[in-house]
Amino acid sequence: MEFRIADTFTDSLARLTGDEQKAVKTTAFDLQVNPAHPSLQFHKLDKTKDQRFWSIRVSSDIRLIVHRSESSLLLCFAGHHDNAYKWAERRKLETHPKTGAAQLVEIRETVLEIQVPRYVDGPAVARSKPLLFAKLSDDELLGFGVPFEWLNDVRAADEDSLLRLADHLPAEAAEALLDVATGSKPKAAPVAAIPAANPFEHPDALRRFRAMSNIEELARALDFPWEKWTIFLHPAQRQLVERDFNGPARVAGTAGTGKTIVALHRAVYLARANPDARVLLTTFTNALASALNTKLRRLISNEPALGERIEVLSLDSVGERLYRIHFGAPKLAPHELVSETIKAASNSTVETKLTVPFMLAEWEQIVDPWQLSTWEAYRDASRLGRKTRLSEAQRAAAWVILEKVREAIQARGLVTRAGLFTRLAEHFAGSASRPYDFAVVDEAQDIGVAQLRFLASLTASGKNSLFFAGDLGQRIFQLPFSWKAVGVDVRGRSTTLKINYRTSHQIRGQADRLLGLEVSDVDGNKEERKGTISLFNGPAPLVMVAADQDAETKAVASWLKERVGEGLSAQEISVFVRSEKQIDRARRAVEAAGLRAKVLDERVDTTVGRVSVCTMHLAKGLEFRAVAVMACDDDVIPLPSRIGEVSDDSDLEEVYSTERHLLYVACTRARDHLVVTAVAPASEFLDDLRG
Repeated sequence: MEFRIADTFTDSLARLTGDEQKAVKTTAFDLQVNPAHPSLQFHKLDKTKDQRFWSIRVSSDIRLIVHRSESSLLLCFAGHHDNAYKWAERRKLETHPKTGAAQLVEIRETVLEIQVPRYVDGPAVARSKPLLFAKLSDDELLGFGVPFEWLNDVRAADEDSLLRLADHLPAEAAEALLDVATGSKPKAAPVAAIPAANPFEHPDALRRFRAMSNIEELARALDFPWEKWTIFLHPAQRQLVERDFNGPARVAGTAGTGKTIVALHRAVYLARANPDARVLLTTFTNALASALNTKLRRLISNEPALGERIEVLSLDSVGERLYRIHFGAPKLAPHELVSETIKAASNSTVETKLTVPFMLAEWEQIVDPWQLSTWEAYRDASRLGRKTRLSEAQRAAAWVILEKVREAIQARGLVTRAGLFTRLAEHFAGSASRPYDFAVVDEAQDIGVAQLRFLASLTASGKNSLFFAGDLGQRIFQLPFSWKAVGVDVRGRSTTLKINYRTSHQIRGQADRLLGLEVSDVDGNKEERKGTISLFNGPAPLVMVAADQDAETKAVASWLKERVGEGLSAQEISVFVRSEKQIDRARRAVEAAGLRAKVLDERVDTTVGRVSVCTMHLAKGLEFRAVAVMACDDDVIPLPSRIGEVSDDSDLEEVYSTERHLLYVACTRARDHLVVTAVAPASEFLDDLRG
């Protein structure tokens, strides 16, 4: 008998208390080990349309709903007695007649009225909006996976009722309809059912049903129900995970589209498909590497041998380790040495543009990353991303200063990080032995020139050797540069994910106002933000501007109390601020709500029973049910110190762009609830966020 778990089960499990979850998991384990065990009290449900639904008693009030046939047992739902029975009465498991995919279908007769939720009251306006799908045939709608009994409702949908309707439909149907409504071509064309095929093996069914082969795999699936995307893959994601690429490949997408999950599964797939291979899973900070490692262990906890061949390290960590092996312990040049040398050398120049902040940026963004070692190389460098133009005479004056920095570093036997990665790249490029067979890189938009050159040399050349996941709209650390110039060309092998699983339609739509509809890299690869679809609704984000910090504290505290009152646990909530200077403001708001705060460090380890508090930079890779972004004052974001470092107005564009990206990152960590607050005068970005 095949034992399966449905995503509806993990969803329902996440809504129970910790003790209730433990009881459900114990029952699920017993059920898998021995479905006929006498302690399992199966109860036949009488009021269900699908006679194969059964209830199993977990405790006096908790019930487990399973779908049982001669060949399979499916965990469908867990909840309190009445809720569990009502859920089963409104569902049936069937094979779609057109696509052949197994679906849990909500029975139409029980839905008396589809109401559009109103989160903001306003005057009623009588108007008739066009029907979105009235011209589509039954055959076309069925081909999208729409259940037969929902055809009339779909055909009657307008822009107000569509998202609410989508909540009642199987995911593939909802996605296709949202594609049509937004003017895009649905990803999946109608596919005729194959009579002999297993309906649970259809690509659309695999996103919601997972076969559990052993008790360890079930434990892993139930351990972190809110992070179910480490278990269930969307068909578009699975295709990327298992696809063969003839060169470097990249997957892009807005926040919440599952890029990190694709990267995780890709690393595991490569390790499984190549039994002797060594796989590097990396990203640009220790904090993100730690989060990746945690998620990887959840994904492969029942396959420890696989984990031995997948190494999860930040790029700096793997670079320093390999440098130590081949050249000895690196002596990294301190930032103070660079700034002091520039300051001393700048005193002798009369060129007004060549201020200390400008020259420091010129070193950190142009000369050091590209390892420019001669006047000719600097003279001819494109300086891409540096908006301030320099004449050849100005470049010559700048080179006098920059060369002194190089000389100071070399005289002390030191190396910069860019120099470290460059030397490693040169070493591996000329070596027949490479430390890894494959490298998978998450948050690739923030890796630097020397790091990318290092990655290109790190693996043996061949198909599938390099795989990148990232979002140009979340670039907050690096200036744009040409990957092709470094030897990494992803043109023709770049895919953008469009399905947003993590963030509600309302939060995603509002956060997207901070960015443009299209972002391009230097090599011409485009990432279109339009057409991205969120699969669930939620309340509209709030933007609040307070008169002073005390008023802001009270407003955020009240908002936090409301979230806890709705059933959210403290660890499902976070408060983000721009920098360390605002951490106390966040902590005061949490404590004013009667909650305890955990200030996250680079390990970003959340704590049960505590609200997470951290800076926006550490928000990368995190996810919470509710997020408050505080202290978005006019003199906080964009950060004044960054603006002060700009010596030419033409460079302000890049500063404002990365600061805007940073706020976008913080806002899109939220799944269901978002509030953004400031003390007047507020940041100009909040006007954009409101739309």
